[in-house]
Amino acid sequence: MTHSITHAAERQAFKSILDSIIKKGQTQDVSELAESLIGLMQKILGSSWNSSAFDTLRLVAQNPDGKWAHYAQRLIRETDLHILSTFLLNAAYEGGFRGFKTSEACAEKYGCNIPWIVLMDPTSACNMHCTGCWAAEYGHKCSLTYEEMDKVLTEGKELGIHACLFTGGEPLMRKKDIIRLCEKHRDVAFHAFTNGTLIDEEFCQELLRVGNFFVSVSIEGFQEANDSRRGEGHFAKAMAAMELMHTHRIPFGVSVCYTSRNYQDVTSDKFLDMLIDKGCIFAWYFHYMPVGVNASTDLLLTPDQRAYMKNRVREIRGLTGGKEIYAIDFQNDGEFAGGCVAGGRRYCHINANGDVEPCVFIHYSGANIRDKSLIDCLRQPLFLAYHDGQPFNGNMLRPCPMLENPQLLQEMVRKTGAKSTDLEAPESVEHLCGKCEAYAACWKDKADALWAEDHPDAAAALSPQSGKADET
Repeated sequence: MTHSITHAAERQAFKSILDSIIKKGQTQDVSELAESLIGLMQKILGSSWNSSAFDTLRLVAQNPDGKWAHYAQRLIRETDLHILSTFLLNAAYEGGFRGFKTSEACAEKYGCNIPWIVLMDPTSACNMHCTGCWAAEYGHKCSLTYEEMDKVLTEGKELGIHACLFTGGEPLMRKKDIIRLCEKHRDVAFHAFTNGTLIDEEFCQELLRVGNFFVSVSIEGFQEANDSRRGEGHFAKAMAAMELMHTHRIPFGVSVCYTSRNYQDVTSDKFLDMLIDKGCIFAWYFHYMPVGVNASTDLLLTPDQRAYMKNRVREIRGLTGGKEIYAIDFQNDGEFAGGCVAGGRRYCHINANGDVEPCVFIHYSGANIRDKSLIDCLRQPLFLAYHDGQPFNGNMLRPCPMLENPQLLQEMVRKTGAKSTDLEAPESVEHLCGKCEAYAACWKDKADALWAEDHPDAAAALSPQSGKADET
């Protein structure tokens, strides 16, 4: 009881200070408030964030005419106060501070990874059939019940997990249940990847009401390229959804799968300007993965194309130049996360059948939430193999045990007895990784040269043998 009272009081104190700062930001220049906000974050987050992160924030604050100060100003003035405050409260205080300390203690206690965020597929159903998307193949086969998702969230909070991302399938086909979860778990930051076609006025009003949920709209380029993958008319519907959310001051991002065909278009100034004009505040870039029995390898990037993506995304989000949008490259930003973040190290994935998988792209598992508690699923043999093997390569531009180190995933699946959890057609790990072997071999030399260029004092990247990075 004492613990819960202390928590409630501490949360309310943080919320009051945060709300005061945000309200002032509606009319005052953000640079005048930056030191107060950074000081509050540093006090709350403490050692859970690297001190250099706070130094970077102060550097931004010292340049009130710079792009990131302008970005922060736009974010505060164009975002609903309730949503912004609730997200920061849940992500920074509950997840970054209280949750981080709890998860660190649980990781030591149970000897396994405890994720910061859990990805769940409420349903395998989707109202679209996009090229290269494994979810489109699943059909209406499986769904997690409200009670099962609630159980995951409840058990997750006991482990320090206060963030949940919904994938699919199309998660908004279950939007009523998702809103119920948002209402019950007020201390969780919720997000979803959606095709955007089910976003309407009623849904926007629900987002404004609950405050702890917003979305990223999936888009693959301009109209012709996007609709060739996602179906005729999707581009117009996605644009309409963005405009509707922006009108209601609801923040949103985009999710972009980049391929050998669209990588330049989706990072072009014209494309980014279009997104910013619609109100988009961040972009997740995901490298195409040849997942699924019938997945093509033609969309995999060449080494030069991937090098372009690595450099271009960093240019976009640079302190100067680039664009006023925060861009994240899931594959090429491995060095900032210490390599592979899957297997519970930062996140895990629960499919619509309840199988707990190490990664949204890697469909193998030996545990299901319908049979086990969440902590037991996180301690399954495959996840422990991830825990013991990470990082999988000393070169963080080659972080993945599938795409860049395909022999390692095969080894882990074989040793742990994990089974294929693909909901359409089981795919052997040899078949999956076989599609990545040529790519991994081609990318190795380029990646090692780029790593040596950016890290001249670092030892040569380890050619993965044991799965551990070179510690010399």
